[in-house]
Amino acid sequence: MGAPTKAVFMSYASQDAEVARRLCEALRAVGLDVWFDQSELRGGDVWDASIRRQIKECALFVPVISANTQAREEGYFRLEWKLAVDRSHLMADDRAFLLPVVIDATIDANARVPEKFREVQWTHLPAAEAASAFAERVQRLLSGGAESTMPAAPSRAAQAVVPAAAEPAHEAPSIAVLPFVNRSHDEEDEYFSDGLADELLSVLAKIRGLRVAARTSAFQFKGKNDDIAVIGRKLNVATVLEGSVRKAGNRMRISVHLVKVADGYHLWSETYDRTLEDIFAVQDDIAQSVVKELRTTLLGGAADATAQVAAAVQGRADNPEAHRLYLQGRFFLERVTEADVARAVEYLAQATALDPEFALGWAGLARAYHLQAAWGWAPFAAGFERAREAAQRALALAPDLAEAHVCLGLVFERGDWDLQAADVEFRRAFELAPGNVDVLIARAGLAGILGRHDETLELLQKAVALDPLGTSTLRALGRSYSSVGRFDDAETTLRAALDLNPKAGVVHSILSSIRLKQGRPDEALAEASLEPHPVLRLFDTAMARHALGQAAESDAALSELIANHAEIAAFDIGQLCAQRGEIDRAFEWLERGYAQRDSGMPLLANDRFLASLHDDPRWGPLLRKVGLAD
Repeated sequence: MGAPTKAVFMSYASQDAEVARRLCEALRAVGLDVWFDQSELRGGDVWDASIRRQIKECALFVPVISANTQAREEGYFRLEWKLAVDRSHLMADDRAFLLPVVIDATIDANARVPEKFREVQWTHLPAAEAASAFAERVQRLLSGGAESTMPAAPSRAAQAVVPAAAEPAHEAPSIAVLPFVNRSHDEEDEYFSDGLADELLSVLAKIRGLRVAARTSAFQFKGKNDDIAVIGRKLNVATVLEGSVRKAGNRMRISVHLVKVADGYHLWSETYDRTLEDIFAVQDDIAQSVVKELRTTLLGGAADATAQVAAAVQGRADNPEAHRLYLQGRFFLERVTEADVARAVEYLAQATALDPEFALGWAGLARAYHLQAAWGWAPFAAGFERAREAAQRALALAPDLAEAHVCLGLVFERGDWDLQAADVEFRRAFELAPGNVDVLIARAGLAGILGRHDETLELLQKAVALDPLGTSTLRALGRSYSSVGRFDDAETTLRAALDLNPKAGVVHSILSSIRLKQGRPDEALAEASLEPHPVLRLFDTAMARHALGQAAESDAALSELIANHAEIAAFDIGQLCAQRGEIDRAFEWLERGYAQRDSGMPLLANDRFLASLHDDPRWGPLLRKVGLAD
């Protein structure tokens, strides 16, 4: 056989033809020859022979991976994938040939693909966004000028990172900060090692042009011994920061390593033997060194890392003991249980009492108070008022603190039902920290409430790109897919969330809702029975029983919901009554939700369960009372 051509072979499921076409056009726009066929001759002898020849001779094989390839157990594309893998076995390890591209929220670890695909870094291009930047990289790769940024071999796996849709056309440096190993004799010091990694992650996420894997995804690897290459592939990053902390009394030894995923090469490492009073200087030194190294190594130019880090660390404590208490509070806050959030409040309150100028401490306290109010673990009005005061205190100290803007926005949204004010806060938070997953999810949630579903999907797809192993992030995206009728995408995303956390709440509830929309009430009931959240389990059970025509059973579930959860679920009960055709009863419960300041009431205007109420003369006045209409 002669030398391979510069052609790119694109393999895709027929349902993905439109997205594949956009990728094809981008590749052709930079002068590449692309084998892309949409004819209906698939399966014909001549066509089959042509396909085999092209795979045998092409320079690069691009399998397009999606929910559609996940769903199909058979398809011609699977033969194409096998032929490409067979050819790759004859190639040198450093030869770039396979370049998988994911066009939706499909998770690498759960994808139904040949194992050979898992040995290379995957490119994530939701709906073919940033296709032009991708095409430019492929063109440079095939011309021999960009081998370091588009590999397709195990030894170079992590260098194929392509920016998310919101990133600039050049390749953004990417990093995951893994939880630091606690090497102290006292296991109680785990909060300190976790907190140090978390703090560094938060600082790096505020550096413009640096893409940082979210905490929930990075901390999935805590206590595990996964290979750096595996971690890089799962988190879609090119570098990893790992470290260890040994704390004894007031002294600490911190060892850190910045590792290139592609070959395990240590770009930078350092060990610090200091006292706790030096913790801020150590954190700044680590962050500055990481920023400087990534910018110099991956972009070919240095950056003013000192100034960037100084801007990113605003709002932190001046008092080391307040900082220690803050780390303990954050440690418990991340667990999101009633008891742990209560402990977080205690630590964060102590931190802010010790250092009243500690803006991040006030923001953390605002988040804790908000969780207590939103989950019914504290009186609604008092809980949200405490959250508001803490968030406002944080912003008075640090007006550009994104974390505080998010907390205040959540108070406006769910506590005050002031959606316009919430929108202002979330937009400001996004301007300050566009790579913060909490910011993206908060802004997406409000967009969904306002019926801006395209914006919701775009924001959540960006969040999943940063947090591919985050159960709550996947859950939010799955719910969004469901709301626009993309049920296959929703189910793929929600099943991925359950793979990561089989006990995750709300996921089975969304799946139950999808089954009802699809006219499959038996399956909806089965999903409802698996939902761990008691309010949602009863709600979905009553819905499914009603759809099955089992009135008595539906009544029983509704009665139990009212008896046990009326104080926190008035809005849910109103939804259920409306869906059952009990219009007067639905309005009674929604009025009760208004009186109780139920946090579900901001969803009123665009909630599909309440569609049967829209023509009732009571609907308009209720919307105006809640502040959702003029």
